[in-house]
Formats: sequence, C-alpha cells, structure tokens
Amino acid sequence: MTAHVRAVTEAATRASTGGSAVALRGIRKEFGSSAAVENLDLDVHPGEFLTLLGPSGCGKTTTLNMVAGFLMPDAGRILLDGQDVHHLPPDRRDTAMVFQQYALFPHLTVGQNVGYGLRMRKRPKVEIRERVSDALDRVGLAGAEDRLTTQLSGGQQQRVALARAIVVRPKVLLFDEPLSNLDLKLREQLRLEIKHLQRELGITSIFVTHDQTEALVMSDRIAVMRAGRIEQLGTPETIYQEPANAFVAGFVGQSNLIPGVCVEVGSGECLVRLSTTDTVHARHSGTVAAGDPVRVLLRPEALRLGGTDAATSIAGRVIEVVNEGSHATVVLEITPDVRLRVSVPDPGALSLPALGNEIDVTVPEGAARALPAGN
Repeated sequence: MTAHVRAVTEAATRASTGGSAVALRGIRKEFGSSAAVENLDLDVHPGEFLTLLGPSGCGKTTTLNMVAGFLMPDAGRILLDGQDVHHLPPDRRDTAMVFQQYALFPHLTVGQNVGYGLRMRKRPKVEIRERVSDALDRVGLAGAEDRLTTQLSGGQQQRVALARAIVVRPKVLLFDEPLSNLDLKLREQLRLEIKHLQRELGITSIFVTHDQTEALVMSDRIAVMRAGRIEQLGTPETIYQEPANAFVAGFVGQSNLIPGVCVEVGSGECLVRLSTTDTVHARHSGTVAAGDPVRVLLRPEALRLGGTDAATSIAGRVIEVVNEGSHATVVLEITPDVRLRVSVPDPGALSLPALGNEIDVTVPEGAARALPAGN
C-alpha cells in the first residue's frame, strides 16, 4: 500500500469513527460454544473516562482485554485513534493497563517498577529518572523510588501501578477493577484521586468495575453490560434517572420495581395500576402502550414516609428499620409478594416508625418511571 493510499484509508477510517479515541465495531468473542461478547459497538471520546459496568461474566473484562491486545476478537474491528489495531500485540497499541492485582515486580524497587516500560522503550536514563519522579509525585509517592514494593501497603502498591501506567504517556489508559482489593475508605479516596489525575492528564480511559458507586462517581459515561451486550450507554445521571430497562434500574442504585399494568398513556407519562391496586402516574420513554404490563421504578430516596392529599400514596406495614446514622432504610410490606424500601436522609430529625406500624408512603410527582416488563 502506497503512502498516499494509506493516508486516504486512515482518513476515511477516522471519519467513519467520528474521531473516537477508541472504536469497537461488531466485536465478538467466544469461549467454547458461548459468546462472552456479542456484536458489540462502542465509541470512546478523546479524553473521556468511560466505565464498563456489569455483573460478573457480562463480558466487560473480556472487552477490556481485547482493547489491550491480550485477547483477539473472533470478529469485528478495534480502532485506536482511527487505526485498526485488532491484529497488533499489546506493546504496539499505545495503551497501558492498571490491573486488579497490581502486577508489580517484587524484586524491583518502586522506581524500577515505574520505569520498566520506559526502559523497554529504550528511553535515555536521564529522561527515565525525570519521568519516574514526576509520575510518583502525581500519585502521592514522591521520594519513594528506592523502596521495595513489598514494603508498601495495598493502596501504595496500587499507586505504583498507576504511576507505571501513566509514565509511558499512553493514548488510552485501561483499568481492570483496580480498587476491588482495597478497603472501603481507601477505595473512596482513590476513586477521587484517579479521576482527578485522569482529568489533569486528559488521558482517554476505560474503567471496568462491578461497583455501581465507582461507576457513578468516576465516569463521564457508563456502558451497562449484560450477557456480552451493552444494555444502556449514557451519563451517570441518565443511567440513574432514566434507566432503559428493569435490569439497568435494578443494577444501578437502590430500587423498588413494582409490577403493574399501564391503563392510560399520555405524552411522556402513563397511569399505572400497581399490583398493590394503587395507581401512580409514571414517566415513560415512549415504549409502553395501554394494556402493557410494566414494572414501576421507585427510587428509595425519592419516597417520603407519610401520605398527603396532594400526591399519590401507597400503604404498607413496616417490617424492618435499619438506622445507619446518616440515613435510615424503612422496609414496608405492601402485599405478601411486594416490599417497598424508603430511604430516610436524616433519621435523627424525626421519629422512625415502629415495626408493625401501618403507614402511608408518598410518591412525589415525577418520582415514578414505568419500564417494560420482563427486562
């Protein structure tokens, strides 16, 4: 292929991917007789922090490993900055991975671990020293070059792994559940540090997790996956407030999903008769019609204990009260088969109901969303 033809081809490819930093087209990966990833299309924008979120076995890590080059797709194309790379090995893809298990060399110092990729690229010693020092400073480990990684805590080791990834200045940074081995407080701290660093450096990043809170806190966009496919792709706000189906609603955030039947449909709203025999006005996305079975999403934090004449209310019997200090969760039995969770943000400001009490729960206007049944 001549230089002119190659340039024209690459320009056409970039146009077809809309200038995406990462583009996946028709990706399929099988293990044995089952497909781990099925006909997956995805675009990651330059400088974006995109999270692949889903339960174990949904295909998110397989997808990440195909972007990195550790796995080859059985079908489809992988493009980085418009270049088709699905046939290239990992060291020729200009990506860097932060692993769940850190993957550090225990016999090397912190500085040697961080500088490993630069040494493999045969960079000058002075440049390696300067870039390693800068990377460690960025992750809060300035001056730790001569320490052994075995002398570090789990959080410090993950910072070393992060420094090793950013020091080579990759076009795409890949994260494979890097915080899952850390305790809750440290996870919360590193979430913010990783996001701040990613914004500061402007590196396009793909983050894999099954932790919905990580996804909501860190992401510019989230791709919710199930059975090798993307169920919904959108901003954290859209995924949480406007889930595409009951699976997304149930996986992202706490949720009440109450079965019912749509009895009237208006513009953007429908009247639903719940299985409890109550009725609620629920938002919908245009995918339901009169007579359709639906599942009504009610987020626990959107509900209020006590009924009012100006809003829809649902009656139930209190069967559980969990006070966690900053908030409490009240669980009501609406019918023998239906439970309703209500989140109380400041339990110290009011008296929580006693077990066995019959109370009403207010459903404020706009708080309910009707989703197609069976999803």
